[in-house]
Amino acid sequence: MSTTMLHSPTRTAQQQHDRRWIGLGVLVLAIVLVAIDATVLVLAIPSITETLRPSSTQLLWIGDIYSFVLAGLLVSMGSLSDRIGRKKLLMTGTAAFGAASLVAAYAPGPGWLIAARALLGVAGATIMPSTLSLIRSLFPDARERGTAIGIWGAAATAGAAAGPLVGGILLEHFWWGSVFLLNLPVMALLLVLGGWLLPESRDPKPGRWDVLSVLLSMFGVIAVVYAIKEAAAHGVARWDVPTAAILGVLALIVFVRRQLRLATPLLDVRLFADRRFTAAILGALMALIGLAGVVFFISQYLQLVRGYSPLTAGLAEMPAFAGAVVASVLCARLARRAGARVALVGGLLAMGLAMGVLGWLQQDTAYLVLAAVFTVLGAGEGLVYTLSADLVLTAAPEEKSGAASAVSETAYELGTALGIALFGSVLTAVYAGGVGVPAGVDPELAARARESLGGAVEAAATLPAGAGHALLEQARTSFVHGMSLAAVLAAGLLIAGAVLSWFLLRPARR
Repeated sequence: MSTTMLHSPTRTAQQQHDRRWIGLGVLVLAIVLVAIDATVLVLAIPSITETLRPSSTQLLWIGDIYSFVLAGLLVSMGSLSDRIGRKKLLMTGTAAFGAASLVAAYAPGPGWLIAARALLGVAGATIMPSTLSLIRSLFPDARERGTAIGIWGAAATAGAAAGPLVGGILLEHFWWGSVFLLNLPVMALLLVLGGWLLPESRDPKPGRWDVLSVLLSMFGVIAVVYAIKEAAAHGVARWDVPTAAILGVLALIVFVRRQLRLATPLLDVRLFADRRFTAAILGALMALIGLAGVVFFISQYLQLVRGYSPLTAGLAEMPAFAGAVVASVLCARLARRAGARVALVGGLLAMGLAMGVLGWLQQDTAYLVLAAVFTVLGAGEGLVYTLSADLVLTAAPEEKSGAASAVSETAYELGTALGIALFGSVLTAVYAGGVGVPAGVDPELAARARESLGGAVEAAATLPAGAGHALLEQARTSFVHGMSLAAVLAAGLLIAGAVLSWFLLRPARR
């Protein structure tokens, strides 16, 4: 009897310790799936172009609507998780994510696919902030929490990097919709394990969930992103572009002023007074703007310019996966030894230099150069993403961890969407200016050839061998020139982000 009583507390403590780390495994499973879904579609773009025949604008929306919706809803969903319970929202979002995946897999046209990707963004917005804030509840010890966030960050960055490989394997054997069906068994497993292992946590005094603040944040983010996207693609002459920009900025200004007046704000904007918090958010935002716009088109370069199969293209991008995993796992140790300032700035600089190398990319550049660039890009992004998440959670009070985590994720997703919109538009403009379609080609087919490289491949197949080869070479050359210019601009943005982060994280004067 006494022996049992003596050892029972030890066993209970060990069980709690084991349960925490198993619970982390469940959260990792969730974040991996959401991260994979953000990039798994990349290799399917050529197949989707051939099957659904989207316009160039629809193609961009298919690529970035997921991130736009995610960015617009993350703050609202993060705050909601603090109020109703992070586990409850995670489980609800998981079920919705599975249902939206089924719709996306069998979308009969580009409009349906865009709508399904938007629904996936809504569901993803309930999952991402819940995973990070639950880590704060599972690991109260700062050292353990740093390790857990490193594992979480490795899962997020590795999932995003592994998306093209997963997509390549599926596309090698199945149609493009299979990349969405992958979600279904994983979501079912997540619902079972999450319901069993994860603890519930919420803000003990949440206050009112201000619906007007929710609408203001959603409208403001989506309107601003829409304005930037359309301005980059078509200029500011259209009336809707400046209108959306002005209304979006006004909505965000009203949102901030309202948060300062509310007793329980949807987002405590005073968190930005902490320079660690601001540096983390801006660092993540600029890193993803610089990275996403170019990486989104890398798969097209590998498949349509270099002639790789989807599976080979996915394998070619694996060095980014390896770099992201290693950097994320080692992030906490590096930050303890070198300091958060050096680690964050070093990650941004590494990404900037690697992106600059992509500016010299040619059609026949040796793959070893590409592998080295992918490795550095993955390592830099893993380091910046993980360290930013840790800085945000450390700066915010525990009861507001859901909303704070949502700000970090919003920066990530907004950066992804803006990167695709801005640098994708640069590439599209350079490409369109360098492609001339021979006479005699069907006008609709000629228009698609001028809009995208996939369209040029389709048009070349209808021409005589010599004319088709000339069109392909011209299109590939123009595509590479556009991607190189986008990479140089992205490199400049990343280096500017490193300088800004160095300034914000400088030691406070005594």
